[in-house]
Amino acid sequence: MNRDLRRDLYAALAAALLVATAVLVGNAVEHRDGTLRVGWPPLLATWDPHVGPGTPAALAVGVAVVAYGPALAARLSWRALLLCVWVTGMAWTWSLALVDGWHRGIAEQLTTGSEYLRVIERFDDIPATLRDFTGHILIDAPDNWPAHVAGHPPGATLTFVLLDRIGLGGGGWAGAWCITLGTTAAVAVLVAVRTLTAESLARRAAPFLVLAPAAVWVGTSADGYFAAVAAWAVAFLALAVTGHRPEWTGSGSGLLFGLTLYLSYGLTLFAVIAGAVLLLGTHRIRPLPFLLAGFLVVPIAFTALGFDWWEAYRLLVRRYHQGAGGVRPYGYWVWANLACTVLIVGPATVAGLRRTGVTLAHRRPRPDVRLGVLVLAALIALLVADLSGMSKAETERIWLPFAMWLLPAGAWLTGVRGWLAAQALLALLLNHLLLTGW
Repeated sequence: MNRDLRRDLYAALAAALLVATAVLVGNAVEHRDGTLRVGWPPLLATWDPHVGPGTPAALAVGVAVVAYGPALAARLSWRALLLCVWVTGMAWTWSLALVDGWHRGIAEQLTTGSEYLRVIERFDDIPATLRDFTGHILIDAPDNWPAHVAGHPPGATLTFVLLDRIGLGGGGWAGAWCITLGTTAAVAVLVAVRTLTAESLARRAAPFLVLAPAAVWVGTSADGYFAAVAAWAVAFLALAVTGHRPEWTGSGSGLLFGLTLYLSYGLTLFAVIAGAVLLLGTHRIRPLPFLLAGFLVVPIAFTALGFDWWEAYRLLVRRYHQGAGGVRPYGYWVWANLACTVLIVGPATVAGLRRTGVTLAHRRPRPDVRLGVLVLAALIALLVADLSGMSKAETERIWLPFAMWLLPAGAWLTGVRGWLAAQALLALLLNHLLLTGW
């Protein structure tokens, strides 16, 4: 065993110890005073070993990607690779979701008491509802919104309202939307990595983007959909700042960044990743007017319809502390959230992050350093979110948008099939031993 691989394994072992500590300490705290408000710390889940209709497919997809993924990623044409990543990612995500069965795994996920589909009928008059949206955020407000509706700008809920309006109502269609869109995030990340660094790095990263344990929560949570919107905003920005039709790609990026802000308040931290992309670009000035013009579309539209983003965020902070966020101890979650991140990204990504540090410290070769900057920006954004104290628990879904940009760190690993097997095994264990909240 060479020295680099040994150090990678040490990093993965340290991460495993962090997770084990979070589980042991978390269970002790929860049994003592119940302040963590989760069933299986540090995850919002319960211990429930089970198999389901998705089990055979999940095993088959996992084995296939481990056995053939690296070779296919190396030899397929670029467009064929992107299509393969999306299709295989969907197969992996759907099969994991169906381990819990159609109803529990997909159709009921977005219809529970705290979710978006519970309020569809209240949006019969969309402009009027948007004007009155902030009046229902606080817990003591009349007809207060469910937790996830109150905790996000109305763009998130409006997505499901519009799906309902075009005849795609109900939890099944909502779940299918989140999985179908959410799995495109891997494609967007690959486009950005290839554009900003090198195609060889993107190809080596591809199997890790497919087989990520994050798929457990992409199917089915709305945050998987949010991750895709944010990822495509970054991908289009990468194309714009490298001279690929900046008028269109810059405008598209701005439009998606604007939408991102109206899907989740916390995704304002994608400004850190966007800043890294601008830093790595070779044509930074020309796309900026188009980026700004596109960015203003969604905020202007929502403001014109009567929704005040800043007032809503101010009230959300109060709502957060009125509920579980005001009870959950910061002293536990500020480090246990990182254990959640380990479970999202898997041991291969942890080892890849170690390699990221080495690459940036040595500053060579240039494409690797550029990838290191992109990964580091995502890590910084995630750490800022952690320190803010506004994401205590449930970060296995909330941080999906940031986690997607850590996964390309797997491009530097050796012994790829072993690492992919570890990723698949972790996802399978999580989905079969626990009944997750999403």
